[in-house]
Amino acid sequence: MGATVISPTYLSAYLLLLCLVCSLKEGYAKGRRATVAESHHLEHSHTIQVSSLLPSSICSPATKVLDKKSSLQVVHKHGPCSQLYHHDKANIPTHAEILLQDVARVKSIHSKLAKGLGSTKVDQTDAANIPAKDGSVVGSGNYVVTVGLGTPKKDLTLIFDTGSDITWTQCQPCVGTCYKQQDPVFAPSLSSTYSNISCSSTTCNSLASATGNTPGCSSSACVYGIQYGDSSFSVGIFAKEKLTLTSTDVFDDFLFGCGQNNQGLFGGAAGLIGLGRDKLSLPSQTASKYKKYFSYCLPSSASSTGFLSFGYGGVSKFVKFTTLTTLSQGASFYGIDIVGISVGGKKLPISASVFTAGGAIIDSGTVITRLPPTAYTALSSEFRKLMSRYPKAQPLSILDTCYDFTKFSSVSVPKISIFFSGGVEVPIATKGILYVNAISQVCLAFAGNTDDTEVGIFGNTQQKTLQVVYDGVGGKLGFATGGCT
Repeated sequence: MGATVISPTYLSAYLLLLCLVCSLKEGYAKGRRATVAESHHLEHSHTIQVSSLLPSSICSPATKVLDKKSSLQVVHKHGPCSQLYHHDKANIPTHAEILLQDVARVKSIHSKLAKGLGSTKVDQTDAANIPAKDGSVVGSGNYVVTVGLGTPKKDLTLIFDTGSDITWTQCQPCVGTCYKQQDPVFAPSLSSTYSNISCSSTTCNSLASATGNTPGCSSSACVYGIQYGDSSFSVGIFAKEKLTLTSTDVFDDFLFGCGQNNQGLFGGAAGLIGLGRDKLSLPSQTASKYKKYFSYCLPSSASSTGFLSFGYGGVSKFVKFTTLTTLSQGASFYGIDIVGISVGGKKLPISASVFTAGGAIIDSGTVITRLPPTAYTALSSEFRKLMSRYPKAQPLSILDTCYDFTKFSSVSVPKISIFFSGGVEVPIATKGILYVNAISQVCLAFAGNTDDTEVGIFGNTQQKTLQVVYDGVGGKLGFATGGCT
């Protein structure tokens, strides 16, 4: 039987059809790959309206309000929700100044941890002689709460700081100088519950570990002195007084510093609340009621509000805990184990030893998270790769990865997560990824230390909107997303 002859016209039509099917298949596969890549990109990035990056001059309180019984409202001291902002608008620092103060704080933490606590004798009249290296960390934290002190109660707006131990406020009479504050200066003579601590008491001696300075004596009253890394300081009488946190939570005989010689960058706040781990800190002094258990949520922006809550009430059921560690040189800091970082859904190839070389702490008063330089370089280069479509901008102080968004109405920014020991992944909110000086200068809000052996710091920009839970007795630190958005 002879072979079938296929006409050339039929053959070319058949081949054409075959090519068409192939190219359709290839196009489909390409499209599918593009769709998969696009959905991966969408899943691992935040789409941000550029207009939302600008600060607002109107206070919009958070929608989530915690159980009022043991909670205080937290506001940013330079934002429209704070009385301090309205009190002293002219002296609000620029972003470059804020970052410079942050550098001073970090240097102070590093020097405290590198050298351990030295000790300097306090002289009430000559506070400025206290060397900064022996003091605590910078007093110019960003977030404030209002508490009551004395009988009758006087309301005072104080910075709260997990990197400090002693609570103090400016007191009348100012023997040296007092800086300008918004609230009336506390007058111990008008309170029926105030009393000095004697300089021969063991309580007076406990100041050395909380302040890094040996207490002094003035007419048998115990004198404390504390200096912060930016040369701010407070010196005065160590005393006890009634502390009113909320209408139901009142503490008699609360130990605090009654500052009669104070200078510094406290932004109009009346003083500071120490939330560290020393026995003179507020969590330690209220441990019989709260078991050293407290949590806070820092607002997403300076024009919103957060909370500081004591005890177990109102803690999210979705909180994930990692172990708190103790740094040998700085027992009052809350040590943590950072084990990894992901950018745009991809875990960065950073060896675990990079994070263990210097260890890390969490600090409510440091603005920008500090990473070992090896880890920061990996983070920054991956971030730059995923942000390559946007024009670069000049660095802002310590922030070297900056962009100009003026020609965009919305931008796509890769998601970032920090991983802690115990398998805890903490996704950073969009407001924690970017630091905005202007739309023409929006920077990655992380910085590197000078070398891998310096302690890393998980700062307050990255903590925004997270509920951060401190369990001092259990030795745990917890995180839950959406704490005060």
